[in-house]
Amino acid sequence: MLDHVFISVSDIDRSIDFYTAALAPLGITTRVDYDGRDGPPGHPDLKGFGADGRIFFWLRNGGGDGRAAHVGFVADGVAEVDAAYAAAIGAGATDNGAPSYREYYDPRYYAASVLDPDGYSLEFTYKSWQH
Repeated sequence: MLDHVFISVSDIDRSIDFYTAALAPLGITTRVDYDGRDGPPGHPDLKGFGADGRIFFWLRNGGGDGRAAHVGFVADGVAEVDAAYAAAIGAGATDNGAPSYREYYDPRYYAASVLDPDGYSLEFTYKSWQH
């Protein structure tokens, strides 16, 4: 299980706006700004997203390389996958796999994939056997 992920983005404000819209349908609505001066020397400023008392997805300003990461977000059902995909596309994402069952993984694996403004691969996923 992961505790947190940091990704570097080329335009922090654009990415905050994008992720605020794209993650809201998944219930990931908590936002935190972390001042790097509060951490050890050289710690970056971070913009965090989370839910249920946890902040687990963080953005830091820097050069984004979309090939560097693929992040899968858990959805609580098919409708949430569809809503997150629509919100991401509406916020400027590029389609990378419309919502559908991914039978090549498992017949119960429902997902949608997009590329964020920096080209990072995002997947909104509902796996019924994990709920």
